[in-house]
Amino acid sequence: LFLTSANNFAMKGKRKTLNAGDVLSAMEEMEFQRFVAPLKESLEVYRREQKGKKEARKDKDKKADSEEQDKSREEENDDDDERMEEEEQNEEEEVDN
Repeated sequence: LFLTSANNFAMKGKRKTLNAGDVLSAMEEMEFQRFVAPLKESLEVYRREQKGKKEARKDKDKKADSEEQDKSREEENDDDDERMEEEEQNEEEEVDN
């Protein structure tokens, strides 16, 4: 029954999707105020946890990207070193000939 009421709140906001605010408003309207405060606290804790996980994932991705860039730079440097060695050898062979 309170979901029908929550749906009405969403429709008033010209939305098709229910959000936490709609459900909490419906609960208040249906006189379930004693549950609203604990639910709001739990929702805040959940959101903080999700935000922390998201930031940790971003940090991990940034670290992986920077490591990947470092590896590619090292590979490029190795390739450059090999090319230089080959050129030096070719020059020495040309001088000998």
